[in-house]
Amino acid sequence: LAPDARRRSWRRTPGRRLTGARARSAEDWWWDRLAPSGSEYHLLQADSMLLVLPGPGPVRARARAHRRITRRAQRPQPSGPAATAKPRPRPRPEPQGPDPGWGDRIPLEVLVQIFGLLVAADGPMPFLGRAARVCRHWHEAASQPALWQTVTLSPPLAGRGVKGSVKAEKKLLASLEWLMPNRFSQLQKLTLIHWKSQVHAVLKLVREFCPRLTFLKLSDCHSVTTDALIMLAKACHQLHSLDLQHSMVESTAVVSFLEEAGPRMRKLWLTYSSQTTAILGALLGSCCPKLQVLELSTGLNRNNTPLLLPIEALQKGCPQLQVLRLLNLMWLPKPSGRGAALGPGFPNLEELCLASSTCNFVSNDVLSRLLHGSPNLRLLDLRGCARITPAGLRDLPCKELEQLHLGLYGVSDRLALAKEGSTLLTQKWHHTLRELDLSGQGFSEKDLEQALAAFSGTHGGTHPALCSLNLRGTRVTASTISSVISSCPGLLYLNLESCRCLPRGLKRAYRGLEEVQWCLEQLLTSPSSSS
Repeated sequence: LAPDARRRSWRRTPGRRLTGARARSAEDWWWDRLAPSGSEYHLLQADSMLLVLPGPGPVRARARAHRRITRRAQRPQPSGPAATAKPRPRPRPEPQGPDPGWGDRIPLEVLVQIFGLLVAADGPMPFLGRAARVCRHWHEAASQPALWQTVTLSPPLAGRGVKGSVKAEKKLLASLEWLMPNRFSQLQKLTLIHWKSQVHAVLKLVREFCPRLTFLKLSDCHSVTTDALIMLAKACHQLHSLDLQHSMVESTAVVSFLEEAGPRMRKLWLTYSSQTTAILGALLGSCCPKLQVLELSTGLNRNNTPLLLPIEALQKGCPQLQVLRLLNLMWLPKPSGRGAALGPGFPNLEELCLASSTCNFVSNDVLSRLLHGSPNLRLLDLRGCARITPAGLRDLPCKELEQLHLGLYGVSDRLALAKEGSTLLTQKWHHTLRELDLSGQGFSEKDLEQALAAFSGTHGGTHPALCSLNLRGTRVTASTISSVISSCPGLLYLNLESCRCLPRGLKRAYRGLEEVQWCLEQLLTSPSSSS
Protein backbone atom coordinates (compact mmCIF):
# COMPACT_ATOMS: atom_id res chain seq x y z
CA LEU A 1 0.00 0.00 0.00
CA ALA A 2 1.27 3.44 -0.83
CA PRO A 3 1.67 5.61 2.34
CA ASP A 4 0.92 8.86 0.55
CA ALA A 5 -2.46 7.52 -0.61
CA ARG A 6 -3.25 6.73 3.09
CA ARG A 7 -4.96 3.47 2.19
CA ARG A 8 -5.62 1.04 4.99
CA SER A 9 -5.41 -2.72 4.72
CA TRP A 10 -7.38 -4.93 7.10
CA ARG A 11 -6.85 -8.65 7.46
CA ARG A 12 -9.75 -9.88 9.51
CA THR A 13 -9.49 -12.93 11.72
CA PRO A 14 -12.25 -14.98 13.35
CA GLY A 15 -13.57 -13.43 16.47
CA ARG A 16 -15.08 -10.15 17.50
CA ARG A 17 -14.88 -7.35 14.99
CA LEU A 18 -14.61 -3.58 15.31
CA THR A 19 -17.70 -2.01 13.87
CA GLY A 20 -19.12 1.41 13.55
CA ALA A 21 -17.63 4.28 15.53
CA ARG A 22 -15.12 2.05 17.34
CA ALA A 23 -13.53 0.96 14.08
CA ARG A 24 -13.39 4.48 12.74
CA SER A 25 -11.91 5.86 16.01
CA ALA A 26 -9.25 3.15 16.06
CA GLU A 27 -8.26 3.94 12.49
CA ASP A 28 -8.16 7.68 13.05
CA TRP A 29 -6.21 7.32 16.26
CA TRP A 30 -3.59 5.16 14.55
CA TRP A 31 -3.10 7.25 11.43
CA ASP A 32 -3.30 10.63 13.13
CA ARG A 33 -1.12 9.97 16.17
CA LEU A 34 1.14 6.97 15.85
CA ALA A 35 1.87 6.18 12.21
CA PRO A 36 5.13 7.91 11.29
CA SER A 37 5.58 9.28 7.81
CA GLY A 38 7.26 6.99 5.32
CA SER A 39 6.16 3.69 6.95
CA GLU A 40 3.50 1.08 6.28
CA TYR A 41 1.47 -0.84 8.88
CA HIS A 42 -1.13 -3.64 8.82
CA LEU A 43 -3.73 -3.91 11.62
CA LEU A 44 -5.17 -7.23 12.78
CA GLN A 45 -8.34 -7.53 14.87
CA ALA A 46 -8.11 -10.42 17.29
CA ASP A 47 -10.43 -11.56 20.08
CA SER A 48 -8.81 -9.49 22.83
CA MET A 49 -6.40 -7.05 21.28
CA LEU A 50 -5.51 -5.04 18.22
CA LEU A 51 -2.29 -6.21 16.54
CA VAL A 52 -0.10 -3.93 14.51
CA LEU A 53 2.25 -5.41 11.96
CA PRO A 54 4.98 -2.96 11.06
CA GLY A 55 6.19 -2.68 7.54
CA PRO A 56 9.48 -1.31 6.29
CA GLY A 57 10.43 1.93 8.02
CA PRO A 58 12.65 3.35 10.75
CA VAL A 59 13.37 0.82 13.51
CA ARG A 60 13.04 3.30 16.39
CA ALA A 61 9.67 4.60 15.18
CA ARG A 62 8.32 1.07 14.82
CA ALA A 63 9.42 0.08 18.32
CA ARG A 64 7.95 3.21 19.86
CA ALA A 65 4.65 2.72 18.06
CA HIS A 66 4.48 -0.91 19.17
CA ARG A 67 4.96 0.04 22.84
CA ARG A 68 2.22 2.67 22.67
CA ILE A 69 -0.23 0.27 20.98
CA THR A 70 0.45 -2.35 23.66
CA ARG A 71 -0.20 0.06 26.52
CA ARG A 72 -3.35 1.29 24.80
CA ALA A 73 -4.70 -2.22 24.35
CA GLN A 74 -4.14 -3.14 28.01
CA ARG A 75 -6.41 -0.36 29.25
CA PRO A 76 -10.04 -1.33 30.04
CA GLN A 77 -12.43 -0.47 27.22
CA PRO A 78 -15.24 1.96 28.19
CA SER A 79 -18.84 0.90 27.79
CA GLY A 80 -22.00 2.87 27.30
CA PRO A 81 -22.18 6.47 26.11
CA ALA A 82 -18.62 7.10 27.10
CA ALA A 83 -17.46 4.64 24.43
CA THR A 84 -18.74 6.84 21.60
CA ALA A 85 -17.32 10.08 23.06
CA LYS A 86 -14.37 11.60 21.31
CA PRO A 87 -11.22 11.30 23.45
CA ARG A 88 -9.95 14.56 24.79
CA PRO A 89 -6.46 15.51 23.74
CA ARG A 90 -4.01 15.36 26.63
CA PRO A 91 -2.24 18.63 27.45
CA ARG A 92 1.39 18.50 26.64
CA PRO A 93 3.58 18.85 29.76
CA GLU A 94 5.52 22.05 29.91
CA PRO A 95 9.28 21.68 29.72
CA GLN A 96 10.72 21.50 33.25
CA GLY A 97 13.90 23.52 33.35
CA PRO A 98 16.25 23.86 36.31
CA ASP A 99 14.39 25.92 39.01
CA PRO A 100 16.70 26.85 41.90
CA GLY A 101 13.78 27.78 44.19
CA TRP A 102 13.16 30.90 46.25
CA GLY A 103 15.70 29.85 48.89
CA ASP A 104 18.54 29.89 46.40
CA ARG A 105 17.47 33.20 44.88
CA ILE A 106 17.78 35.11 48.20
CA PRO A 107 21.12 36.93 48.44
CA LEU A 108 23.46 35.54 51.05
CA GLU A 109 23.57 38.78 53.04
CA VAL A 110 19.77 38.92 53.27
CA LEU A 111 19.53 35.26 54.24
CA VAL A 112 22.07 35.79 57.03
CA GLN A 113 20.01 38.70 58.39
CA ILE A 114 16.86 36.56 58.36
CA PHE A 115 18.67 33.80 60.20
CA GLY A 116 19.96 36.39 62.65
CA LEU A 117 16.40 37.39 63.62
CA LEU A 118 15.49 33.78 64.33
CA VAL A 119 18.68 33.22 66.28
CA ALA A 120 18.07 36.31 68.39
CA ALA A 121 14.62 34.99 69.33
CA ASP A 122 15.31 31.27 69.88
CA GLY A 123 19.07 30.83 69.85
CA PRO A 124 21.27 29.25 67.17
CA MET A 125 20.59 25.64 68.17
CA PRO A 126 18.90 23.60 66.85
CA PHE A 127 17.69 25.96 64.10
CA LEU A 128 21.03 26.57 62.37
CA GLY A 129 21.86 22.88 62.38
CA ARG A 130 18.57 22.05 60.65
CA ALA A 131 18.77 24.97 58.21
CA ALA A 132 22.24 23.87 57.10
CA ARG A 133 20.77 20.63 55.74
CA VAL A 134 18.29 22.33 53.38
CA CYS A 135 20.66 23.17 50.54
CA ARG A 136 24.17 24.40 49.87
CA HIS A 137 23.09 28.04 49.88
CA TRP A 138 21.47 27.72 53.31
CA HIS A 139 24.44 25.74 54.56
CA GLU A 140 26.72 28.60 53.63
CA ALA A 141 24.48 31.11 55.42
CA ALA A 142 24.11 28.97 58.55
CA SER A 143 27.89 28.52 58.72
CA GLN A 144 28.58 32.20 59.26
CA PRO A 145 30.34 32.57 62.67
CA ALA A 146 28.47 35.84 63.28
CA LEU A 147 25.30 33.79 63.92
CA TRP A 148 27.00 31.70 66.63
CA GLN A 149 27.73 34.43 69.17
CA THR A 150 25.36 33.20 71.91
CA VAL A 151 25.13 29.45 72.58
CA THR A 152 23.51 27.33 75.30
CA LEU A 153 24.73 23.74 75.64
CA SER A 154 22.92 21.10 77.67
CA PRO A 155 23.26 17.31 77.40
CA PRO A 156 20.01 15.82 76.03
CA LEU A 157 19.88 13.02 78.62
CA ALA A 158 20.44 15.17 81.69
CA GLY A 159 18.58 13.88 84.72
CA ARG A 160 18.14 10.30 83.41
CA GLY A 161 20.78 8.58 85.48
CA VAL A 162 24.49 8.96 85.90
CA LYS A 163 25.49 6.59 83.09
CA GLY A 164 23.08 8.16 80.62
CA SER A 165 24.25 11.68 81.47
CA VAL A 166 27.93 10.79 81.07
CA LYS A 167 27.26 9.11 77.72
CA ALA A 168 25.27 12.11 76.48
CA GLU A 169 28.00 14.51 77.56
CA LYS A 170 30.66 12.52 75.70
CA LYS A 171 28.51 12.42 72.56
CA LEU A 172 27.94 16.18 72.67
CA LEU A 173 31.61 16.76 73.39
CA ALA A 174 32.52 14.88 70.22
CA SER A 175 30.31 17.27 68.25
CA LEU A 176 31.86 20.28 69.97
CA GLU A 177 35.32 19.18 68.88
CA TRP A 178 34.22 20.02 65.32
CA LEU A 179 31.87 22.92 66.13
CA MET A 180 34.34 24.92 68.19
CA PRO A 181 36.96 25.54 65.45
CA ASN A 182 34.43 25.76 62.61
CA ARG A 183 31.52 27.73 64.10
CA PHE A 184 32.45 29.26 67.47
CA SER A 185 35.33 31.50 66.43
CA GLN A 186 33.22 34.60 67.27
CA LEU A 187 31.43 33.12 70.31
CA GLN A 188 30.75 35.75 72.98
CA LYS A 189 28.23 34.23 75.40
CA LEU A 190 28.33 30.58 76.47
CA THR A 191 25.95 28.83 78.89
CA LEU A 192 26.54 25.29 80.15
CA ILE A 193 23.61 23.59 81.93
CA HIS A 194 23.55 20.20 83.70
CA TRP A 195 27.14 19.21 82.89
CA LYS A 196 28.43 16.71 85.45
CA SER A 197 31.77 15.31 84.30
CA GLN A 198 32.98 16.94 81.07
CA VAL A 199 33.10 20.61 82.07
CA HIS A 200 36.89 20.66 82.08
CA ALA A 201 37.05 19.30 78.51
CA VAL A 202 34.49 21.82 77.25
CA LEU A 203 36.30 24.74 78.88
CA LYS A 204 39.54 23.51 77.31
CA LEU A 205 37.97 23.73 73.85
CA VAL A 206 36.60 27.19 74.66
CA ARG A 207 40.06 28.30 75.74
CA GLU A 208 41.58 27.14 72.44
CA PHE A 209 38.98 28.28 69.90
CA CYS A 210 36.86 31.07 71.48
CA PRO A 211 39.16 34.04 72.14
CA ARG A 212 36.27 36.56 72.01
CA LEU A 213 34.32 35.06 74.92
CA THR A 214 32.87 37.75 77.20
CA PHE A 215 30.23 35.89 79.27
CA LEU A 216 30.32 32.42 80.83
CA LYS A 217 27.46 30.82 82.78
CA LEU A 218 27.73 27.48 84.58
CA SER A 219 24.34 26.37 85.88
CA ASP A 220 24.05 23.10 87.82
CA CYS A 221 27.54 22.04 86.74
CA HIS A 222 29.95 19.87 88.71
CA SER A 223 33.68 19.16 88.63
CA VAL A 224 34.72 22.72 87.83
CA THR A 225 38.43 22.75 88.57
CA THR A 226 40.72 25.61 89.47
CA ASP A 227 43.01 24.99 86.49
CA ALA A 228 40.11 25.19 84.04
CA LEU A 229 38.99 28.62 85.28
CA ILE A 230 42.52 30.02 85.52
CA MET A 231 43.50 28.90 82.02
CA LEU A 232 40.21 30.29 80.69
CA ALA A 233 40.91 33.67 82.29
CA LYS A 234 44.37 33.74 80.72
CA ALA A 235 43.23 32.73 77.23
CA CYS A 236 40.03 34.81 76.95
CA HIS A 237 41.18 38.38 77.49
CA GLN A 238 37.70 39.83 76.90
CA LEU A 239 35.94 37.66 79.51
CA HIS A 240 34.28 40.06 81.98
CA SER A 241 31.11 38.28 83.21
CA LEU A 242 30.88 35.04 85.22
CA ASP A 243 27.70 33.33 86.47
CA LEU A 244 28.25 30.40 88.87
CA GLN A 245 24.80 30.19 90.44
CA HIS A 246 23.64 26.70 91.47
CA SER A 247 26.97 25.10 90.50
CA MET A 248 29.45 23.23 92.68
CA VAL A 249 32.63 25.29 92.42
CA GLU A 250 35.33 25.49 95.06
CA SER A 251 35.93 28.91 96.53
CA THR A 252 39.66 28.61 95.78
CA ALA A 253 38.85 28.24 92.08
CA VAL A 254 36.68 31.37 92.08
CA VAL A 255 39.23 33.38 94.07
CA SER A 256 42.02 32.33 91.71
CA PHE A 257 39.90 33.30 88.72
CA LEU A 258 39.12 36.73 90.22
CA GLU A 259 42.77 37.35 90.97
CA GLU A 260 43.61 36.66 87.32
CA ALA A 261 40.66 38.37 85.60
CA GLY A 262 39.60 40.77 88.39
CA PRO A 263 40.76 44.04 86.80
CA ARG A 264 38.41 43.53 83.84
CA MET A 265 35.47 41.88 85.64
CA ARG A 266 32.12 43.66 85.20
CA LYS A 267 29.43 41.17 86.34
CA LEU A 268 29.43 38.37 88.90
CA TRP A 269 26.61 36.02 89.99
CA LEU A 270 27.13 33.72 93.00
CA THR A 271 25.12 31.32 95.15
CA TYR A 272 25.53 31.75 98.89
CA SER A 273 27.25 28.90 100.70
CA SER A 274 29.80 28.40 103.44
CA GLN A 275 32.53 29.30 100.92
CA THR A 276 31.06 32.68 99.96
CA THR A 277 32.99 34.46 102.71
CA ALA A 278 36.31 33.79 100.96
CA ILE A 279 34.99 35.14 97.66
CA LEU A 280 33.60 38.27 99.32
CA GLY A 281 36.97 38.72 100.99
CA ALA A 282 38.58 38.93 97.55
CA LEU A 283 36.00 41.50 96.45
CA LEU A 284 36.56 43.57 99.58
CA GLY A 285 40.28 43.53 98.80
CA SER A 286 39.66 45.52 95.59
CA CYS A 287 40.45 42.65 93.22
CA CYS A 288 37.49 43.75 91.03
CA PRO A 289 37.56 47.56 91.08
CA LYS A 290 35.40 47.83 87.92
CA LEU A 291 32.64 45.45 89.02
CA GLN A 292 29.19 46.79 88.03
CA VAL A 293 26.78 43.92 88.83
CA LEU A 294 26.92 41.73 91.94
CA GLU A 295 24.17 39.22 92.66
CA LEU A 296 24.17 36.83 95.61
CA SER A 297 21.24 34.47 96.16
CA THR A 298 20.44 31.28 98.04
CA GLY A 299 20.49 27.88 96.38
CA LEU A 300 17.96 25.09 96.42
CA ASN A 301 19.28 23.94 99.80
CA ARG A 302 18.71 27.04 101.86
CA ASN A 303 21.55 28.06 104.17
CA ASN A 304 20.27 29.44 107.47
CA THR A 305 23.66 30.80 108.52
CA PRO A 306 23.48 34.62 108.36
CA LEU A 307 25.98 36.39 106.14
CA LEU A 308 27.94 39.16 107.80
CA LEU A 309 28.31 41.88 105.16
CA PRO A 310 30.66 44.82 105.77
CA ILE A 311 28.84 47.54 103.85
CA GLU A 312 31.53 50.22 104.00
CA ALA A 313 34.28 47.80 102.92
CA LEU A 314 32.18 46.70 99.94
CA GLN A 315 31.71 50.32 98.93
CA LYS A 316 35.48 50.82 98.93
CA GLY A 317 36.25 47.55 97.13
CA CYS A 318 33.59 47.99 94.38
CA PRO A 319 33.15 51.75 93.91
CA GLN A 320 31.60 51.44 90.41
CA LEU A 321 28.81 49.07 91.42
CA GLN A 322 25.55 49.76 89.53
CA VAL A 323 23.42 46.74 90.50
CA LEU A 324 23.44 45.04 93.91
CA ARG A 325 21.12 42.10 94.54
CA LEU A 326 20.93 40.09 97.77
CA LEU A 327 18.02 37.79 96.94
CA ASN A 328 16.22 35.75 99.60
CA LEU A 329 19.32 35.97 101.73
CA MET A 330 19.61 36.23 105.48
CA TRP A 331 22.41 38.70 106.08
CA LEU A 332 23.54 41.07 108.78
CA PRO A 333 25.44 44.32 108.26
CA LYS A 334 28.72 44.43 110.09
CA PRO A 335 28.48 46.98 112.92
CA SER A 336 30.22 50.19 112.04
CA GLY A 337 30.98 51.17 115.64
CA ARG A 338 30.18 54.28 117.57
CA GLY A 339 31.07 57.53 115.89
CA ALA A 340 32.26 55.76 112.75
CA ALA A 341 31.99 57.80 109.59
CA LEU A 342 29.82 56.67 106.74
CA GLY A 343 31.45 54.95 103.81
CA PRO A 344 31.88 56.42 100.34
CA GLY A 345 28.59 54.91 99.23
CA PHE A 346 27.75 53.67 95.75
CA PRO A 347 27.60 56.82 93.60
CA ASN A 348 26.70 54.86 90.41
CA LEU A 349 24.16 52.51 91.96
CA GLU A 350 20.93 52.25 89.92
CA GLU A 351 19.32 49.09 91.30
CA LEU A 352 19.18 47.70 94.84
CA CYS A 353 17.27 44.47 95.45
CA LEU A 354 17.00 43.10 99.00
CA ALA A 355 13.88 40.98 98.42
CA SER A 356 13.31 38.13 100.83
CA SER A 357 10.52 35.66 101.58
CA THR A 358 11.35 35.59 105.29
CA CYS A 359 11.92 38.20 107.94
CA ASN A 360 15.30 39.91 107.59
CA PHE A 361 17.28 42.48 109.51
CA VAL A 362 17.17 45.33 106.99
CA SER A 363 16.18 48.51 108.82
CA ASN A 364 16.13 52.22 108.07
CA ASP A 365 19.67 52.56 109.38
CA VAL A 366 20.99 49.78 107.16
CA LEU A 367 19.25 51.24 104.14
CA SER A 368 20.75 54.64 104.86
CA ARG A 369 24.24 53.17 105.09
CA LEU A 370 23.75 51.52 101.70
CA LEU A 371 22.14 54.40 99.79
CA HIS A 372 23.33 57.61 101.38
CA GLY A 373 25.55 58.28 98.36
CA SER A 374 23.32 56.94 95.57
CA PRO A 375 21.41 59.81 93.95
CA ASN A 376 20.89 57.93 90.66
CA LEU A 377 18.89 55.01 92.07
CA ARG A 378 16.10 53.89 89.73
CA LEU A 379 14.89 50.57 91.20
CA LEU A 380 14.42 49.75 94.89
CA ASP A 381 13.10 46.29 95.76
CA LEU A 382 12.42 45.83 99.49
CA ARG A 383 9.85 43.05 99.37
CA GLY A 384 9.78 41.27 102.73
CA CYS A 385 11.66 44.05 104.51
CA ALA A 386 9.00 44.77 107.14
CA ARG A 387 11.30 46.94 109.27
CA ILE A 388 11.52 49.65 106.60
CA THR A 389 9.17 52.60 107.21
CA PRO A 390 8.01 55.39 104.87
CA ALA A 391 9.90 57.91 106.99
CA GLY A 392 13.16 56.07 106.31
CA LEU A 393 12.48 56.02 102.58
CA ARG A 394 11.70 59.72 102.50
CA ASP A 395 15.22 60.58 103.67
CA LEU A 396 16.95 58.78 100.79
CA PRO A 397 18.88 61.03 98.38
CA CYS A 398 17.42 59.49 95.20
CA LYS A 399 14.85 61.80 93.63
CA GLU A 400 13.96 60.01 90.40
CA LEU A 401 12.96 56.55 91.56
CA GLU A 402 11.03 54.62 88.87
CA GLN A 403 10.26 51.29 90.57
CA LEU A 404 9.43 50.85 94.26
CA HIS A 405 8.50 47.42 95.62
CA LEU A 406 7.41 47.28 99.28
CA GLY A 407 5.18 44.21 99.14
CA LEU A 408 4.93 41.89 102.14
CA TYR A 409 4.15 38.26 101.39
CA GLY A 410 3.28 35.96 104.30
CA VAL A 411 4.86 38.08 107.05
CA SER A 412 2.18 40.71 107.67
CA ASP A 413 0.21 38.56 110.13
CA ARG A 414 3.08 38.38 112.62
CA LEU A 415 4.18 42.01 112.60
CA ALA A 416 2.68 45.32 113.66
CA LEU A 417 2.53 47.25 110.38
CA ALA A 418 2.42 51.01 109.98
CA LYS A 419 -1.06 52.48 109.50
CA GLU A 420 0.08 55.81 108.08
CA GLY A 421 2.90 57.18 105.98
CA SER A 422 2.20 56.08 102.43
CA THR A 423 1.67 59.72 101.49
CA LEU A 424 5.37 60.37 102.09
CA LEU A 425 6.25 57.93 99.30
CA THR A 426 3.94 59.19 96.58
CA GLN A 427 4.58 62.87 97.27
CA LYS A 428 8.32 62.29 96.84
CA TRP A 429 8.25 60.17 93.65
CA HIS A 430 4.80 60.58 92.04
CA HIS A 431 6.29 62.33 88.97
CA THR A 432 8.76 59.48 88.15
CA LEU A 433 7.21 56.28 89.54
CA ARG A 434 6.30 53.73 86.89
CA GLU A 435 5.80 50.70 89.16
CA LEU A 436 4.50 50.76 92.75
CA ASP A 437 3.97 47.69 94.94
CA LEU A 438 2.26 48.14 98.31
CA SER A 439 0.76 44.65 98.60
CA GLY A 440 0.24 43.41 102.16
CA GLN A 441 0.87 46.79 103.78
CA GLY A 442 -1.44 47.91 106.61
CA PHE A 443 -2.12 51.51 105.57
CA SER A 444 -5.62 52.75 106.36
CA GLU A 445 -8.28 53.69 103.81
CA LYS A 446 -7.80 57.41 104.41
CA ASP A 447 -4.03 57.20 104.18
CA LEU A 448 -4.15 55.31 100.88
CA GLU A 449 -6.67 57.78 99.48
CA GLN A 450 -4.36 60.69 100.26
CA ALA A 451 -1.32 58.84 98.93
CA LEU A 452 -2.85 57.82 95.60
CA ALA A 453 -4.37 61.28 95.14
CA ALA A 454 -0.85 62.41 94.24
CA PHE A 455 -1.30 60.71 90.87
CA SER A 456 -4.44 62.73 90.07
CA GLY A 457 -4.22 65.51 87.52
CA THR A 458 -1.35 66.50 85.29
CA HIS A 459 2.04 67.78 86.34
CA GLY A 460 3.75 70.08 83.90
CA GLY A 461 1.21 69.27 81.23
CA THR A 462 1.91 65.51 81.30
CA HIS A 463 0.05 62.61 82.86
CA PRO A 464 1.62 60.44 85.58
CA ALA A 465 3.99 57.75 84.33
CA LEU A 466 2.45 55.04 86.52
CA CYS A 467 1.87 51.82 84.53
CA SER A 468 1.88 49.12 87.24
CA LEU A 469 0.13 49.27 90.64
CA ASN A 470 -0.05 46.36 93.08
CA LEU A 471 -2.48 46.89 95.98
CA ARG A 472 -3.08 43.25 96.82
CA GLY A 473 -4.41 42.75 100.36
CA THR A 474 -4.67 46.47 101.18
CA ARG A 475 -7.66 48.53 102.40
CA VAL A 476 -8.00 50.62 99.24
CA THR A 477 -11.53 51.77 98.39
CA ALA A 478 -13.46 51.80 95.12
CA SER A 479 -13.50 55.59 94.83
CA THR A 480 -9.72 55.74 95.25
CA ILE A 481 -9.16 53.13 92.54
CA SER A 482 -11.52 54.93 90.16
CA SER A 483 -9.60 58.17 90.63
CA VAL A 484 -6.26 56.49 89.98
CA ILE A 485 -7.43 54.76 86.78
CA SER A 486 -8.96 57.97 85.44
CA SER A 487 -5.78 59.95 86.12
CA CYS A 488 -3.29 57.38 84.77
CA PRO A 489 -4.11 56.54 81.12
CA GLY A 490 -0.98 54.42 80.83
CA LEU A 491 -1.92 52.01 83.64
CA LEU A 492 -1.50 48.47 82.25
CA TYR A 493 -1.39 46.33 85.40
CA LEU A 494 -3.60 46.60 88.47
CA ASN A 495 -3.73 43.99 91.24
CA LEU A 496 -6.76 44.21 93.54
CA GLU A 497 -6.76 40.69 94.92
CA SER A 498 -7.95 40.26 98.53
CA CYS A 499 -8.87 43.95 98.86
CA ARG A 500 -11.57 43.77 101.53
CA CYS A 501 -13.11 47.18 100.82
CA LEU A 502 -13.95 46.49 97.16
CA PRO A 503 -17.16 44.95 95.76
CA ARG A 504 -17.29 41.27 95.04
CA GLY A 505 -16.29 40.20 91.57
CA LEU A 506 -13.66 42.93 91.21
CA LYS A 507 -11.00 41.53 93.53
CA ARG A 508 -8.57 40.23 90.93
CA ALA A 509 -5.60 41.23 88.82
CA TYR A 510 -6.16 43.26 85.64
CA ARG A 511 -3.65 43.06 82.79
CA GLY A 512 -3.81 45.27 79.76
CA LEU A 513 -5.53 48.54 78.99
CA GLU A 514 -8.88 46.95 78.13
CA GLU A 515 -9.18 45.04 81.41
CA VAL A 516 -8.19 48.10 83.45
CA GLN A 517 -10.83 50.22 81.68
CA TRP A 518 -13.41 47.50 82.23
CA CYS A 519 -12.60 47.62 85.94
CA LEU A 520 -13.19 51.38 85.92
CA GLU A 521 -16.59 50.93 84.30
CA GLN A 522 -17.62 48.34 86.86
CA LEU A 523 -16.47 50.52 89.74
CA LEU A 524 -18.39 53.52 88.47
CA THR A 525 -21.61 51.54 88.02
CA SER A 526 -21.47 49.45 91.21
CA PRO A 527 -23.89 50.43 94.01
CA SER A 528 -21.17 50.56 96.65
CA SER A 529 -19.12 53.14 94.77
CA SER A 530 -22.21 55.28 94.13
CA SER A 531 -23.07 55.34 97.81
